Amino acid sequence: QVQLVESGGGLVQVGGSLRLSCAASGQTFSHYAMAWFRQAPGKEREFVSSISWSGGMTYYTDFTKGRFTISRDNAKNTLYLQMNSLKPEDTAVYYCAAVYLYRPTNLGQSDVHSWGQGTQVTVSS
Repeated sequence: QVQLVESGGGLVQVGGSLRLSCAASGQTFSHYAMAWFRQAPGKEREFVSSISWSGGMTYYTDFTKGRFTISRDNAKNTLYLQMNSLKPEDTAVYYCAAVYLYRPTNLGQSDVHSWGQGTQVTVSS
């Protein structure tokens, strides 16, 4: 089992930026493809972005393209999500996840091996 702890959330104004981090411990981080999901109040958890174990391949859902960037540093056992040009509809709890397999498609919760506890992102208008 890999343990995941997110950080970096907070309150930001429309158009602002945040960088989320996800620190991993336990099993070898570099063995896992990773992903970010989010859950807004009253909505289902939805996929945001994923990255292969090496970081060489990334995939983004349509609403993030051009604004969000996923990356990882395997030497630091850390996953990142750089979020720019934030919108009020980006307000959600953001979760990092270790996934069973990298696929260039929107992932579902059944693809997830381990979840972090989440970090709140609030975008004010």
